[in-house]
Amino acid sequence: MENTSLLLWGMLFGGIGLGYFTYGKKQRAFVPLFVGIALCVIPYFITNIYLLVAAGVGLAFLPYFIKK
Repeated sequence: MENTSLLLWGMLFGGIGLGYFTYGKKQRAFVPLFVGIALCVIPYFITNIYLLVAAGVGLAFLPYFIKK
């Protein structure tokens, strides 16, 4: 069950990261670009579900607070 949850959360954050990456690349905005890269990469390194969800949600909301 844990591996399935990690896979699903990783796919969700990877999809959100792809959206941020595409938006950041087209708009030439560095914060969404780097957040998108980070969201695509963190599921490979974080194996704890709760830590993955916390990091993913934190990164997903980061561009709303940093406007550069």
